[in-house]
Amino acid sequence: MIRVVLVDDHPVVRAGLAAVLHPNGDIEICGEAATAAEALTIIQSTRPDVILMDLNLGDGTDGARATQLIRRLPNAPRVLVLTTYEDDANIVRAVDAGATGYLLKDAHPAELARAIRATARGETVLAAPVASRLLNRVTGSDTALTPRELEIITELARGGSNRDIARRLSVSEATVKSHLVQIFSKLGVDSRTKAVLEAQKRGLLS
Repeated sequence: MIRVVLVDDHPVVRAGLAAVLHPNGDIEICGEAATAAEALTIIQSTRPDVILMDLNLGDGTDGARATQLIRRLPNAPRVLVLTTYEDDANIVRAVDAGATGYLLKDAHPAELARAIRATARGETVLAAPVASRLLNRVTGSDTALTPRELEIITELARGGSNRDIARRLSVSEATVKSHLVQIFSKLGVDSRTKAVLEAQKRGLLS
């Protein structure tokens, strides 16, 4: 039996997922959580095999950060992200946080069940659009932004100055400037505004 905890801040979504997965006799929903804090508490009491994780949670801690916290637990369960987001920034953050799989919410119920089984076995599961994006990042690695560069371009898009970005990310302004040089080079731009526009065009901003 594969024990699964559903983590999504929408009760209707959790109810729908539970209903969809119920006919699978080898999958048991052993808990539900709306926030990262709830998920951590439930995990420690139920010892599930797989966490079905949304990226947009309601307590200020998003799914990528929640995944990171979960994967640090002793005998940590594997995490399968189930979300509507398929942009590079979210994919990279989730994978870097330790997610075993990344599935989109338009997946067929049978595909979702197969993905949970594969995740429980420790196999990497990726939705086709996600796999394509990751492949493009690998084959174009010289121009792919690093996780830190993605954080900086995201802060840039929010209108942050170098000082603001440095404070939020707990780095020096010199480090921010250095990263911006690399970002401009990789995106083929020469200004902050053009960098944000190009990042949006490439789907790098969540």
